[in-house]
Amino acid sequence: MSAAEAPVAEGDEPARGPVRPGGLLDVLGVASVVLDTKGRIVLWSPQAEELFGYTAPEALGQYAARLMVHERHIQLVGKLFADVMRTGQSWAGGFPVRHKDGTTRLVEFRNMRLTDDRGDVYALGLAADQSTVRRLEQDVALSERMVQQSPIGYAVLDTELRFVSVNPALEEINGVPSGDHVGRTLHEALPLVDSDALEGAARRVLETGVPLIGATFVGRTAARPDEERTWSDSLYRLEDAMGNVLGVAVSVVDITERHRASMEAEAARRRLAVIADASARIGTTLELERTACELADVAVPVLADVAAVDLLDAVVEGRPSTLGPSESALIRALALRPQDGTDAVRAADSPGHIARYAPDRLVTECVRTGEAVLVRQVKDTDLARIARSSEAAVLLARAGLHSYLAVPLIARGEVLGALDLKRTANPEPFDEDDVLLARELAARAAVQIDNARWYQNARNTALTLQRSLLPSDPPVTTGLEVASRYQPAGATSEVGGDWFDVIPLEGGKTALVVGDVMGSGISAAATMGRLRTATTTLAALDLDPALLLEQLDKTTSSLDHSIATCVYAVHDPRLRQCRIANAGHLPPARVRAGHPPELLDLPTGVPLGVGGVAFTTVTVDFEPGDELVFYTDGLVETRRHSLDERLDFMLSLLDDPERSLEETCDLLLRTLHHPDNHDDVALLIARAQQLP
Repeated sequence: MSAAEAPVAEGDEPARGPVRPGGLLDVLGVASVVLDTKGRIVLWSPQAEELFGYTAPEALGQYAARLMVHERHIQLVGKLFADVMRTGQSWAGGFPVRHKDGTTRLVEFRNMRLTDDRGDVYALGLAADQSTVRRLEQDVALSERMVQQSPIGYAVLDTELRFVSVNPALEEINGVPSGDHVGRTLHEALPLVDSDALEGAARRVLETGVPLIGATFVGRTAARPDEERTWSDSLYRLEDAMGNVLGVAVSVVDITERHRASMEAEAARRRLAVIADASARIGTTLELERTACELADVAVPVLADVAAVDLLDAVVEGRPSTLGPSESALIRALALRPQDGTDAVRAADSPGHIARYAPDRLVTECVRTGEAVLVRQVKDTDLARIARSSEAAVLLARAGLHSYLAVPLIARGEVLGALDLKRTANPEPFDEDDVLLARELAARAAVQIDNARWYQNARNTALTLQRSLLPSDPPVTTGLEVASRYQPAGATSEVGGDWFDVIPLEGGKTALVVGDVMGSGISAAATMGRLRTATTTLAALDLDPALLLEQLDKTTSSLDHSIATCVYAVHDPRLRQCRIANAGHLPPARVRAGHPPELLDLPTGVPLGVGGVAFTTVTVDFEPGDELVFYTDGLVETRRHSLDERLDFMLSLLDDPERSLEETCDLLLRTLHHPDNHDDVALLIARAQQLP
């Protein structure tokens, strides 16, 4: 094995094979010159040829001082040379040297005495361009000062990814002295950090040469072992001038505060997105249950795995909802999401269920105090206060409930109920950001729920009034089979205007009435009730239909300028006729066997309450088996079709005179009444029967 191939041992490290030379000497371009005792050049390196401009044949045998030194410096150079040769002490310094091209340049010299094996003495001169040396010195000094004084942590790892050096900033970040880093791997020096990920990144940089910029790592160090920190690391491969890989340089910036601020900003952005979504999705209708379901849909899964919307039963009924410290809460479940059959869902009350929660339950505390209740980490002892019953507590434990949050639904200063949130699959516990988001959702939804609650109460009031004013079942009359339907409007403000009536008269006759008070709401329902009462009273007088409408017109005119439409018909089974008068209402349809269904050709007349216009009575045949269909405009009017189209469609549905009247009523309502038509519908069908 040659000397160049011999293994090299460094300190206590095992001997290694030959390695490639470094490139620093090549950067410096160090020239070697050997002089004999007389100052003549006996050895001349290629670097000397490049530095001084003289070739070896030109330099060898020449007196160095005469060849390279200006005349005014020859005596000084001679003295320095003589001192080195006499004393054996080296001399170093900068000196102006004359280049072959006549220029002068400063050269950094290192001169020393050499002795060979025969005792002959020589002088060795090592020289480099001083500007190159100064530039490298400045670069090294600058790098060293920047690294040592920088607030950014710096480290150098060798090719085995062991620490070679660290700067003071990284000592402070890691909480480990510089000497305890050197020679150790990342895992050995930083056991609390995810060193596998960092080592993997460093190895890829070492192998590929592609730097890794701004990679985020999270962990703990000895400096702050109880606090998780976040760092931005950048890794670069180190190479010398010859391309030899020296290791990896690592820069470390503690970005914990910036990362937290970013996370907080992201959480705020997420909250705003959820709130914006909630604003669009909650309160699309004034239906109480649907509004509650919309809130639960927004909460799952973005905020919780299971969400329940519960109202105090007293609130739903319109009663005060204040609870005392020892009072239980009677709670009505309105919505539950998801709707699967998991244990967590089975532990909750199903929508529509009313349950009593004891005073010590957390949801009771929430609605009693009007404050959020947060259990970050649910323990076994907490389950009994979350669940309504011991059976439900077992289900929640089996479901893996680990975090719980309840926020009150408060509107106009009144606690309506609670939004109940549970996490089972989501591993993160509820935090203060989640509380803020849940409160915001609950506050927005509570107003919508309160609106729906009052709307529903008002609607129920209007419907109760409306139904109380309408006949529950048409009476049995001579010679007629009758069926009827009343379909209330979809909104509170639109309930109340339509009515129908079947009035037995003397002589086996029957009065049939359908009307529609213009306007809506409770006032329209009240007006309808008064007109119905007036119609019943006038019908008992057996007035001609036109004359009866004239009297109703006067009554309507006295009712605060109310206006109504009405069709009044009197059936006489012995004459097999109907006498009909119309006050601005849609014409009835007549169905006869062997004939196509038709709209009766009646004078339209003017609505009741207009006054000053006479009404006309028309007599039409009405044989046994014939049908008359009376209806209000809510059955046929839509925004997308003309009235003539809708009336023709209605007639097409009346094509089976053998169909039962009840089936015909259901068919007409099911087919004609559109969900978007927010108007009452009154429907009355009469079929003439054969007298015994």
